[in-house]
Amino acid sequence: MVSLLKSKPVVLLSAVGTGVGAILLFREYYVGGCRYDSDKKLDGKLVVITGANTGLGKAAAKEFATRGASVVMACRDLNKCRRRPCVLNTVHLNTVRYLPCQLASHARYSEVRKCGVKQVDILVNNAGIMRCPKLLTKDGFEMQLGVNHLGHFCLTSLLLDKIKAAAPSRVINVASTAHQRGKINFTDLNSDNEYDPATAYNQSKLANVLFTKELAEKLKGTGVSVFAVHPGIVNTDITRYMGIASSWTATLFAKPLLWLFAKTPQQGVQGIMYCALSDGLEEHSGKYFW
Repeated sequence: MVSLLKSKPVVLLSAVGTGVGAILLFREYYVGGCRYDSDKKLDGKLVVITGANTGLGKAAAKEFATRGASVVMACRDLNKCRRRPCVLNTVHLNTVRYLPCQLASHARYSEVRKCGVKQVDILVNNAGIMRCPKLLTKDGFEMQLGVNHLGHFCLTSLLLDKIKAAAPSRVINVASTAHQRGKINFTDLNSDNEYDPATAYNQSKLANVLFTKELAEKLKGTGVSVFAVHPGIVNTDITRYMGIASSWTATLFAKPLLWLFAKTPQQGVQGIMYCALSDGLEEHSGKYFW
C-alpha cells in the first residue's frame, strides 16, 4: 500500500507529461501542417510584402530576409514597421527597407511608384482586414473590399512593369477559404443597402481568388506566375474586430482555443514560401493553394 501511494505522484506526472507532449505534437504536426524545408537562397532578389509589420507579413519578411533577399516592408504604419526588424537576423537587417503603403487610400499606396526599385522579383499581397464595422476607405469603398482586394489590385498594377522586368517572377495573393462563402454583389459592392461584416469579408476574399485567375491569364507568356494561398487559420491580430479581446470572458475561452487550434504565423507562412520559391510551379499559375 505504501509503495502504491508513493507511486501515484510519479504516475500523475507521467500522465501530465504525456498529455502535454500529445498537445504539443498536435499543434506542431496536425494544426501546423507541412513545412517548406528548402534552403533556397534569394541573394540579389527583391521582395515586396504588404502588411509586413505584424502576423504573416512579419513572418514572411523574416523568412525572405534570412534567405538573403532585399525586403521592402510595405506598411500602413511606418513607426510599427521600423520596430519589426528586431525580430530578423541582425546579419540581414541592412537588406530591409520600409515603404508607406496605405491600401485604404489610392493617393498613399500610389507612392509605391517612388520606391526607386527597378524590378520586383516577388510581390506578396498580404495585408488585410477582417469583419470590421462598416467603414469606408479614403476613396469611398467599403473597407474590406477596398483593402483586401482593390488596394492590392491597384498596387499590383502599379508594380507590374517592375515585376515583368524581373521575370521569372511571382505574385502571391493571400486568400482564405472564406471565398467559398463569397458572392460578388455587383448591384451593391459597397454593401450600402445592408452591411454584414462576414458577408463583406467573404466577398473580398472571393475577389482575391478571381483576381488571381484573371491576372494569371493576362500574364501568360510574360514569365510572371500568380498564386492565391490560403494560409489556414492563423493566430494573428486580423481577428481584432471579432470580439475575442472585448471582454475577459471572451479572452478566457477564445485565446486558449486559438492557441490550440490555430497556426502560428511561422506555420501559416509556409504555403506562401512554397508558392514564392518552389521550382516548376509556373504551369500552375492562377491556381489556389492551401
